Amino acid sequence: MTEEYDVKDLSLARLGKQRIEWADANMPVLASIRQRFAVVRPLEGARVAACLHITTETANLLRTLSAGGAEVVACASNPLSTQDDVAASLVQDYGIAVYAVRGEDEALYYKHIDACIDTRPTLTMDDGCDLVSRLHRERPELAAGVTAGTEETTTGVIRLRAMESAGALRYPIIAVNDAYTKHLFDNRYGTGQSTLDGIIRATNVLLAGKKIVVAGYGNCGRGVASRSKGMGAQVIVCEVDPLRSLEAVMDGFRVETMEQAAREGDIFITVTGDRDVLREEHFAVMADGAILANSGHFDIEIDLKALAKMAGGNRREVRPGVEEFQLEGFSGTGTGTGLAGHSDAGGEMDTTGTKRIYVIAEGRLVNLGAAEGHPAAVMDMSFANQALCSEWALSPEVHLERKVHPVPTHIDEQVARLKLDSLGVEIDTLTNAQIEYLRSWNIGT
Repeated sequence: MTEEYDVKDLSLARLGKQRIEWADANMPVLASIRQRFAVVRPLEGARVAACLHITTETANLLRTLSAGGAEVVACASNPLSTQDDVAASLVQDYGIAVYAVRGEDEALYYKHIDACIDTRPTLTMDDGCDLVSRLHRERPELAAGVTAGTEETTTGVIRLRAMESAGALRYPIIAVNDAYTKHLFDNRYGTGQSTLDGIIRATNVLLAGKKIVVAGYGNCGRGVASRSKGMGAQVIVCEVDPLRSLEAVMDGFRVETMEQAAREGDIFITVTGDRDVLREEHFAVMADGAILANSGHFDIEIDLKALAKMAGGNRREVRPGVEEFQLEGFSGTGTGTGLAGHSDAGGEMDTTGTKRIYVIAEGRLVNLGAAEGHPAAVMDMSFANQALCSEWALSPEVHLERKVHPVPTHIDEQVARLKLDSLGVEIDTLTNAQIEYLRSWNIGT
């Protein structure tokens, strides 16, 4: 067992191992890769620093990297996403160094990232680019020893592309987030389900009949909107991109500005990757009892400083992970029913008195702050991509430029085929005549 770690309580390891094994049973693709890795040891000698959500699914990825011969160290990519029992089990049962405690403050968060950087990694694995950006800013001399890295999420890829454009990126990064078997399934189906799971667990609110405002209509937003609609909610989409806005309209959703939607919504879900999506002018007109949740990577999509200032210190935790902000003189003109349910039937709310706005999980990732994150069956494909991309990037014959790279098509297809095999699904193959037709240009009508 490793002696280098910082977790909450090693006595939680027994429960953590049980949950890791439960997730593993639903991750057949990653399990098959781990079995092969244990034989061929493609990561022998590699030092992997992984800044990821410390969950049961991540545990099985870290086990796979370790089986492949890598020396693995991990830290949290979000202060509220760590599952303390999983962190304990990784240390005690699997000998993997982990630096992560649920609810850690900013100072401890970056201390844990620094502990990973101190191992002088040869490969980084990031979810949000905090480890990579920290290494570049604080320990640039270590970048020369890093062969490559991978990035798990949209926000991280955006930051990495900015680093590349600025000429600041010192080693190649593979954008695992952009793999088809990642962004479609993980972002759309995983985020769609787990976001609503977090909101329901935190509030026990009925979604049917509610007006849910989804800010952002990328793959994650599409998933949240479609799952909300499936639960019986009336969905309003807010977007800045005209193409995505048009797509949302064609998918049957109302599209409005946030200025308009803020007056109507009961539940607001941000999933944009940008800051201040919900801000002071929106809080001012929201209905009493409005619920705010963020499913973007960082806790910047809801302007909590502005909300706290408007509340003037009148805030309290009313349920585990749910904070109530009481706004005097900002009762607003909203027509939603929210959590408080104080609107008059068929008319606008009384604009006098105190208005309450509820924020889930401190405005951090609601699916991990208030629930368990994506289902294991979804993360199976995401983490299969991580494992295979790590193997590919460290192969002696592969030489990558210092830029952000897409996941190779053959890896994406391999993950898809492995997943289909695990589901017992067979697909057609092209005949020789069909292949020839697709390659030709002179065969017409």
